[in-house]
Amino acid sequence: MEEVDRLIDGLRKASHTEREPLKQQLIALASGPKGATVRDHIDTVRRGELLEVQWELEEVLDATAPKKPEEPKKVVEAPPEAPPDANRPLTAKDLVLVYDDPRGLMLHKAKVGERWFATQMDQRSGQPQTFELHAAEITQLKTQLAGSPYWVIGAAGAPVTAGAGAGPAKAAGPGPMMKGMPPKPGGR
Repeated sequence: MEEVDRLIDGLRKASHTEREPLKQQLIALASGPKGATVRDHIDTVRRGELLEVQWELEEVLDATAPKKPEEPKKVVEAPPEAPPDANRPLTAKDLVLVYDDPRGLMLHKAKVGERWFATQMDQRSGQPQTFELHAAEITQLKTQLAGSPYWVIGAAGAPVTAGAGAGPAKAAGPGPMMKGMPPKPGGR
């Protein structure tokens, strides 16, 4: 360590231009067979030195620092997709149309879970109202509407009926005029 102390003493007394060869000699010693011991001694001495000498010794320590092995790159896996919560608020894209009666009743089934919704026109406001159906109501509606041609074929949950045909047909009856509405002026 005498050689290291002599070089550090030379750094204290040397001008800026004379320091570089002394640092190179310290780097050679710190990189040699006793490098770890030399580095520890330099680090200990560095703490009590003047600021300019500390900087020079830090450069020696940085230049001789053991290389850190490269960490293997971690592959970030996407977290497994959680199944959607069957009770979360639903949007229109979460529903499948299963029954579409042009007279004003539509039934939708949730894509996930067993939730059913009915949409009907409110007679007072003329606006559609959607509400969730209970299990007993679903069973009752399926029974009541079993022979109806308005079930959407291929929709999940739609009952299979013998006379359902190729798809929902137009309703026979008054056409666009609903029951209970006054006729248009002029008789048409």
